[in-house]
Amino acid sequence: MVSEGVTPVAQGHTLMVQGTSSDAGKSLMVAGLCRLLAREGSRVAPFKPQNMALNSAVTPDGGEIGRAQAVQALAAGLSPHTDFNPVLLKPASDTGCQVILNGRAVSNMEAVAYHDYKQVAMQTVLAAHERLRQRFELILVEGAGSPAEINLRQGDIANMGFAEAVDCPVILVADIDRGGVFAQLVGTLALISQSEQDRIQGFIINKFRGDVALLQPGLDWLEQHTGKPVLGVVPFLPDLEIAAEDAIMTRDHTAEARIRVAVPVLGRISNHTDFDPLRLHPQVELLYVAPHAPLPPCDLLILPGSKNVRADLAHLKAQWGEQIARHLRYGGKLLGICGGYQMLGERISDPLGLEGPAGDSDGLGYLPVHTTLATDKQLRHSQGLLQLGDYQAQVKGYEIHQGRSTVGNAAAVLRLANGELDGAQSADGQVAGTYLHGLFDEPAALQAVLAWAGAQVVRPQDYHTQQLAALDRLADCLAQQLDMARIKALLSPQWRKTHVR
Repeated sequence: MVSEGVTPVAQGHTLMVQGTSSDAGKSLMVAGLCRLLAREGSRVAPFKPQNMALNSAVTPDGGEIGRAQAVQALAAGLSPHTDFNPVLLKPASDTGCQVILNGRAVSNMEAVAYHDYKQVAMQTVLAAHERLRQRFELILVEGAGSPAEINLRQGDIANMGFAEAVDCPVILVADIDRGGVFAQLVGTLALISQSEQDRIQGFIINKFRGDVALLQPGLDWLEQHTGKPVLGVVPFLPDLEIAAEDAIMTRDHTAEARIRVAVPVLGRISNHTDFDPLRLHPQVELLYVAPHAPLPPCDLLILPGSKNVRADLAHLKAQWGEQIARHLRYGGKLLGICGGYQMLGERISDPLGLEGPAGDSDGLGYLPVHTTLATDKQLRHSQGLLQLGDYQAQVKGYEIHQGRSTVGNAAAVLRLANGELDGAQSADGQVAGTYLHGLFDEPAALQAVLAWAGAQVVRPQDYHTQQLAALDRLADCLAQQLDMARIKALLSPQWRKTHVR
């Protein structure tokens, strides 16, 4: 990792990547450019002013940021830092979310209240950006959604509102795989102000399949119509397995599969990237179960984390309660992680109404665990010894939870390095739960869990190495397909000198 000392450097230069829509490729472009520029020796940092996601990561100092910014930090050779994502919104309902500033939860707000709160959030964003400018040469900023969302323009801090405040150039990315790419780009320009249009310095077309020569007439028209250059056409990269922020990614299983693992998709599922090492393992068939689909026969059933654990528990019991009991009667294993662990217990209490109406809920009752939600969130990195039945391995990961669980007469799942115990497992060895996210990232721990579930896998899967290889593949592609000379010019002092307003 690159050293992250606070020695001041020349004021860092900022470039923002915005998209015509969600999932247009903003996160990947920032990650790939971070990787490419860092490999060339630049001190580059990722930044996302405001992120709305249920997939988050814990920083070494115990803060919480969006998963995409943790991946981008890895690409840049950095440890995650709260300055990379100063505002994180975690939806707890259709109209409300938990607001996290500088890595710490400050409040639960309804959407209308947060709209009025944006002035406070903007000051947090600008302060974090300024700190990064003092520490890094280059700052690559990821926008959110689309800058053309008319209803969100007032008080915007995520897209052009931020770009205008710090006076930085913008690149606009569009996903041609969705269709209508020229309408995406031209329509976005048409819906933003003239000063915002002037700020956009070029386009990137993402996920192209086929012969670029067939696209060239459209590119020529686009440049002539808008007066802005196409900075590159990035091809669709099959099997590019980089941790996704929101989308739940699936993959066809291989003939090597020795075990079937199922994960029910809860309404407020969180940190589903926990399961990427399973999804990528050639000897594992991982199935995500849609909210109203029946559970498939499987060897291991995993209950994931949740941002609204009591509401998701109610759906889980109504939809899958009897099927989970049948799964256990047939000898299957059941594992819960974070919110899923709480659901396996006897009772969950939310006396302060932190995730919805205050009250108590009966859990599934498979573990002697009682959980109470508290205001202060547990955020930390943890490591220790995993013990599931006769199988054990060293493991490390992170915790993100507001629940405080007390465990009755049951063996722990983890003995942490600080001497604490975590999790619980049933006396018959069929059910286990833990607060540890990242449980499957370490090859030995992954093999231990799969062995506990009844499968001996013979091909270790190193998730960290796989992620680095995928980031290098992405960076190599961008180096070939993008006009890096023009992009680097946007990150130079010369751009600011020639665009003084």
